[in-house]
Amino acid sequence: MENIKCLIVGGGPAGYTAAIYASRAGLSPVLYEGMEPGGQLTTTTIVENFPGFPEGVDANQLMADMRSQAVRLGADIRTGVVTGVDFSERPLKLTLDSGVVVEAQAVIIATGAAAKYLGLPSERKFRGMGVSACATCDGFFYRKKDVAVVGGGDTACEEATYLANLCNKVYMIVRRDVFRASVAMQEKVKDTPNIEILWNCNTREVLGDESGVTGVRVERKDGKVFDVPIDGFFLAIGHHPNSDVFKEYVDTDENGYILTEGKSSRTNVEGVFAAGDVQDPTFRQAITAAASGCKAALEVEKFLLSH
Repeated sequence: MENIKCLIVGGGPAGYTAAIYASRAGLSPVLYEGMEPGGQLTTTTIVENFPGFPEGVDANQLMADMRSQAVRLGADIRTGVVTGVDFSERPLKLTLDSGVVVEAQAVIIATGAAAKYLGLPSERKFRGMGVSACATCDGFFYRKKDVAVVGGGDTACEEATYLANLCNKVYMIVRRDVFRASVAMQEKVKDTPNIEILWNCNTREVLGDESGVTGVRVERKDGKVFDVPIDGFFLAIGHHPNSDVFKEYVDTDENGYILTEGKSSRTNVEGVFAAGDVQDPTFRQAITAAASGCKAALEVEKFLLSH
């Protein structure tokens, strides 16, 4: 059975950055990329808020460059999905979708979090062409345009008020007649003049053409169906952290985000660390994920030296 010094699970900004730092520390890291190499960032187009790229950078190219940097420094990046773990004793054991079991002295979980979508075919069709699950990432492209935000919780209200500072008009599509958000966030939305709330509404279809999103078809609870012309369609109905396979051993919060100790990346299991969106329900940015990947690798280095 293969015994790995530092095993990284997940190939997004956190995982690749952890691989870069672990490689430079001489830890011979092995990284399994999972089902979505490059992570959530690969579902967008141009990234304009990652430091060092004054003209912006193609999201897929950024991830490809991070991956290449890790490989050049010595990381062993492999295709594979972790389907089971046994963290009850050391060395730590992980089972891959191929059926192979590997052992590791230290594990960095960097599996990210998947945005929740409505499941509409048209939504998938226009993903990256006007459909987005991150206003902070993509809102800049819709300056002085009309957009819609789906959701009625705190995240939706935050996204809508953020977009209202950039966009001409923001429609909030809320399936009930009340918000689930905190009172403070509700008041903030209601006090923003260019936000219009479409109560008791569900999205039927995202409309568009070869250039991208052009509108959204909405159905009110009374059965009335109408189209709203927009340029951008933002999902704000939550994220699901990709932590299920680890939950038997690793502590998570009520939403499944892995809990880490204080400001560290340490989990409750000795030798297991977590980085990126799988443990970050708040920021969910490429730059913060990369930073936490750096922290995790540095902590793994220290951990292995002491063991």
